[in-house]
Amino acid sequence: MPFSVYVLSICTATAFTCASLLITLSALIGAQLAPDKSLATLPIALQFLAVMTVSLPASQSMAVIGRRNGFMLAACIGMVGAIIALVAIIHKNFWAFCAAAFLFGTFTAFANFYRFAAIEAVDESMKNRAISFVMAGGVIAAFFGPNLANLSKNMLNDYPFAGPFLILFLVYLLNLILISRLQLPRPVISKKSYTGRPLWTIVSQPVFVVAIICEMLGYGSMNLIMSSTPLAMHAHDHGLGSTSQVIQWHVVAMFLPSFFTGRLIDRFGIFPVLAVGALLGFVAVAINLSGYGFIQFVAGLVALGVCWNFLFVGGTTLLTQAYEQEEKSRVQGINDLIVFTFVTFTALSAGTIHHWFGWIVVNLTVVPLYAIVLIAIILLHRTQRHQKDQQQVAG
Repeated sequence: MPFSVYVLSICTATAFTCASLLITLSALIGAQLAPDKSLATLPIALQFLAVMTVSLPASQSMAVIGRRNGFMLAACIGMVGAIIALVAIIHKNFWAFCAAAFLFGTFTAFANFYRFAAIEAVDESMKNRAISFVMAGGVIAAFFGPNLANLSKNMLNDYPFAGPFLILFLVYLLNLILISRLQLPRPVISKKSYTGRPLWTIVSQPVFVVAIICEMLGYGSMNLIMSSTPLAMHAHDHGLGSTSQVIQWHVVAMFLPSFFTGRLIDRFGIFPVLAVGALLGFVAVAINLSGYGFIQFVAGLVALGVCWNFLFVGGTTLLTQAYEQEEKSRVQGINDLIVFTFVTFTALSAGTIHHWFGWIVVNLTVVPLYAIVLIAIILLHRTQRHQKDQQQVAG
């Protein structure tokens, strides 16, 4: 792999360290500061709202200023967010914490393009493994994020949960330093007008639609359950230490498969990997409905993490079949806009569904979503196989 792919993998580790720390704490801080407990997951929702609204502008801006400059700007925004969150907790200001959450999401909107930057840094034959390798950086985050949250929660004795945001500031600073060492191709700014296909032609392709469904519903379903997990564990007398361990193993399961997801796709094809991902979603729900013990939470969230990996990495790989070189900025931006619009909706819904209906309904809500994913995968596979058979007959 080129050196830039290794740097992007480490940057992914820092980005998801921040994300896993925020997953562990945001709902608990929200429940502590919010005027209405049903707003507990609003900060998480605002993070995804920022991802949704910033993704397309982020993609388009990096087409002009370059990946590295865009990623460095994002790291600075994350540092500002950490400072605002620290002040918000000290002054017990829920809405200021929400503003900080939006800035965290803005950072994430840029960081999500690490995987596309990796594709651009390698040959076509290595794109599957490049995506997987960059996403594998999240394994480091699995051990650092939740543990940093747990170990630093009492760093400032008078202000519970303030300490982790000092740590978060330092992690964003580390990300900035790493990005400054990144070497990527400079953007090629053409004086010619856009020469790609019309956007509707691109997004109406079956391969684009199925890629979006896998990423959108896979990520959204995972987010709905993951956002509710700290609340469910708290309701059943599990402490922050136990919650941190569950989130840790969940994040491990999200990213550890990335070491071999690309090879699985090369070996067995994209569709079997996507189908196994969808089936693991049903397994996760079944485990979550089996009880409220620590083991059930760990096992359910591990299955959920692997499910997310196969669907998100597989969906990203499938998306590359839907666009040409000159179309990539628009299509990648539209992809993340659609995906994170739905993820934002699930984050907004998680607190309300859990508050009014409970953990069981949260899990049952995702069952039809995984069914849609599985059906879409099967239909596209049959369509492409039929087209291939027709081409062979015609040949």
